[in-house]
Amino acid sequence: MRDTWPEPVQRVSTFLRESGAEARIHEFPDGTPTAADAAAAVGCDLSQIVKSLVLLCDGRPIVALVPGDRRADQRKIAAAAGASSARIASPAEVAEATGFAPGAVAPFPLPEVETVLLDGDLLRHSLVWAGAGSTRHILGIAPLELARLTKARTLDVVADRPYDSPRPKES
Repeated sequence: MRDTWPEPVQRVSTFLRESGAEARIHEFPDGTPTAADAAAAVGCDLSQIVKSLVLLCDGRPIVALVPGDRRADQRKIAAAAGASSARIASPAEVAEATGFAPGAVAPFPLPEVETVLLDGDLLRHSLVWAGAGSTRHILGIAPLELARLTKARTLDVVADRPYDSPRPKES
């Protein structure tokens, strides 16, 4: 553990250590503010990046862990949360619910979030990369370990259309 990490990264590191987790935090001075930046920094496929998305489902904060190459499906997330609707949280709502700044949300610890949903596509990898509390820190972790630590429900929470495919034309 390093004493020079920012407080949110220290919080993630402490959680990992206290949980007996097999994960490692990496620092990238140039930052990894986007999923594509993170994939390039660690040299992995975009589908191995975990986006920790904060949504409000009928006012309750929910975190959806989604592959970097996919979009979250708000209707699927609302249904999984037993809510009538879901919307992406505002930056202030993200910080309030998670204790992390937008763009730097780690999948844990999340004391104000009761429900974490993990998209099943992440389980096809032996290693995935998630935020670690800042835009310069990410952690490598086995997806099953990620599911265990987050107590996530695993299901399909992504849009059917891949992230970079064109939107269908409306008739």
